[in-house]
Amino acid sequence: MDSTPTFLEKHSLAIRLWHWIFFLTLTGTLITVLLASTTFRTGNNTTLVTDQLHDKGITVTQDQARAVSHAFNDKFWELHTLIGYVLCGLLLSRMLIEIFQPGDEKLSTKLKKALRVQSTSKVAMAGRQHYLWVKWGYVVFYGLILVMALTGLGLAFEDAPFLKGLHGSIKQIHSFTQYLIYAYILCHLIGVIRSDRGKHAGLVSGMIHGTTD
Repeated sequence: MDSTPTFLEKHSLAIRLWHWIFFLTLTGTLITVLLASTTFRTGNNTTLVTDQLHDKGITVTQDQARAVSHAFNDKFWELHTLIGYVLCGLLLSRMLIEIFQPGDEKLSTKLKKALRVQSTSKVAMAGRQHYLWVKWGYVVFYGLILVMALTGLGLAFEDAPFLKGLHGSIKQIHSFTQYLIYAYILCHLIGVIRSDRGKHAGLVSGMIHGTTD
């Protein structure tokens, strides 16, 4: 067998819609984390609240100013939690899409086909190996998102009896996993741009229109 799976695959409407909705949702979670951890971080705005109220002739204690600043920070984390619920729903929907996809469009089928590819051509086998790296990368990414979703739910429902005492560990795993996801996204974007501008032209178009035409 001397053929190699192609990167220029057709994508169903369900996959394309899921991909872009997921992209926007994940972007939303990253933005809320960034803002809550920097611009709207409680410690960064306590002095600002004190100074602004002082300019209006109102004197407040440090604790009172901190409470106001913390309220704004909480709003962003609440928004982050809400977006996290959407992310959990999208992860579940991706599993359902995989189940109901046509057989030749399932990720598991594509992996099996690529694993069966054998060729005497070094170019073909290099392409096969690259293809497998990409597909297994997707599997790892979905695994990271699953960990992120489960730990996020663990933080959202930290008052549940069976989660008491686990908050610290869950938070550490949640925080560490996010950096792995950031690294994957960066590598993914670089890889897609390089491929689309190189020998796999039409890669981005395929995820927008469903074809590479």
